[in-house]
Amino acid sequence: MRPLIGVTTSEMRPSSLATTRRHGEPPHPEMALGMTYLRTLDAAGAIPVVLPPTGTDHLQGLLERLDGICLSGGPDLDPAAYGATDRHTQLGPTEPSLDAFELSLAREALSRNIPILAICRGSQALNVACGGTLHQHIDGHRQTATATEPTHAVEVETGSRLHRIMRQRSLSVNSFHHQAVDRVGEGLKVVARADDGTVESVEGPGAFTLGVQWHAETLYAHLPLFEALVRAAARTELRIAA
Repeated sequence: MRPLIGVTTSEMRPSSLATTRRHGEPPHPEMALGMTYLRTLDAAGAIPVVLPPTGTDHLQGLLERLDGICLSGGPDLDPAAYGATDRHTQLGPTEPSLDAFELSLAREALSRNIPILAICRGSQALNVACGGTLHQHIDGHRQTATATEPTHAVEVETGSRLHRIMRQRSLSVNSFHHQAVDRVGEGLKVVARADDGTVESVEGPGAFTLGVQWHAETLYAHLPLFEALVRAAARTELRIAA
C-alpha cells in the first residue's frame, strides 16, 4: 500500500465564491495549496492528503494515521514564533494561528520519528520548531524566472543525506524566498549553502528529516527527494503495522 503523506498549507486567501456568504459580507478565508506538491508526491509513490490548519486538538489522532509529512511553502513566519520582538520592514503578512498549527505538527512528528520533507517556508518552520531563528529578510533571493527554471547553485555537504539522495555536490535550484535560517535549531545541521552563505538545506536525525529552501516540487530533477521521503514513510508504515 502506498504510504499516506500529509501536506500542510499555510496559504490563506479571500474566497471568491459569492455563494458562501451573505450579500455585503466580507470574503471568508480559504486554503490555497499548489497542486504541484500533490502531483509530485503521487509521482513519487505516495497518497498525498492536505492537512487543514484547524488547530492542534486533533494532532495526536492525525499523526497516528500518517506515514510522513511534507511541510509546504507559504507566507512569512511571524517573528514572535522564534522570540523576535523587532519586525523587519520587508516582512510580509503573517498568520500566527497557522504558524502555531504547523510548528506543533512538526514538533509532534519529530517526537514520533515520522519522516518529514520541508520545502521553503516549511524548512524555515522546521528550524523554528527545533528552537532556531530566521533572518527576516535577505536581498536577492527571489527569482523572476518561472519555478521550473533553476537560477543558482547550492553546494552540498559530502556524506549528508541530501548528498546521498541527489548524488551531487552542487545542485541547480530555484529561489523564491526572502527569509532563511539564522540560528540553526537543536538537532539540525546545515548541509547546503548558496554562494553568499545563505542556508539552503538542513537535516536532522531519525527516520528522515530534511528541509530544503528551494521549491523542489517544481523541479523534475529533484523528484528523488520526494521518493526518499516515500521510502522512509513506507518503512514507518511497515513498523506501525508490525
